[in-house]
Amino acid sequence: MQKQQKLLFTHYLEYNAKYFTTLCDSISLKLTNEKLLKLKDINNKISIYEINKIYLPISQLLNFYISSSLHRQIILNKFLNTKDTKVPYIIGITGGISAGKSTISRILQILLNSWSEHQKIDIITTDSFLYPNKILNKHGIINKKGFPQSYDMYNLIKFISNIKSGIKEITAPIYSHLTYDIISNKKQLIKKPDILIIEGLNILQSNINCLYNSHNIFISDLIDFSIYIDAPEILLRTWYIDRFLKFCKDSFYNPYSYFYHYSKLNKKEKIKIAKTIWKKINKINLNKNIIPTKERANLIITKELNHSIINIKLRK
Repeated sequence: MQKQQKLLFTHYLEYNAKYFTTLCDSISLKLTNEKLLKLKDINNKISIYEINKIYLPISQLLNFYISSSLHRQIILNKFLNTKDTKVPYIIGITGGISAGKSTISRILQILLNSWSEHQKIDIITTDSFLYPNKILNKHGIINKKGFPQSYDMYNLIKFISNIKSGIKEITAPIYSHLTYDIISNKKQLIKKPDILIIEGLNILQSNINCLYNSHNIFISDLIDFSIYIDAPEILLRTWYIDRFLKFCKDSFYNPYSYFYHYSKLNKKEKIKIAKTIWKKINKINLNKNIIPTKERANLIITKELNHSIINIKLRK
């Protein structure tokens, strides 16, 4: 049998962070001190320098794609002589657990909102479409939370399809990291956004391993632009342990928190448990289900220590 040769081409344009910082000089949008402080409050580990020099150019890049999509809609409506219906632009953000998906989502929400064309930007997490713990327990997959089979893909895809179809008001479940479960009596209301940012582990995954795989539509089919946040596994593991310790600290006086019983342990015991969870659950999910989707993304952002961006790859 002929030995398979490694492909020598790439479908990405690649830039290091130093080069990307040179692009900020051509950006007309200047952030006020008030907005910079608001951005800094999202995560104090991200510097004002990086916001101005890296995140702002990324937001303008996204703005180009969004403006192009809006222009295409106008031309299509004119050609078909149809009513001018604005379709929300959907941005998907994925990557390993603790990669910083939620942080980047909130940063981009603020930055994109600074461009005058975009007035309403909502964020939703695919965690909202995890099955409730009682269903995961019933099927014996509570320790597979975050794996493809733990998501209600039917309702997740139905939700995104409804957004795409222009329905004015749509509700979604709410997931609580406090109770580690879906909140049964609360819903998130989405009112026809200009842009919807969806973040989660499974943005670019197929539905093959889902609990109920009753359709052939993938989340990626409904997303206009996807971003993968990459980092070495050792860093993802470290960031997960740090987050685990933070959840324990925040839960010390709250007996309703999932992490309450961990909060009473000493730091060494907490770290040992976090390492075990990483090894038996998160590491497996990362390598089996998340990393293989990386090169399906339109943009790959690579991080190093302190969540600093060191490399950016844009699909050609």
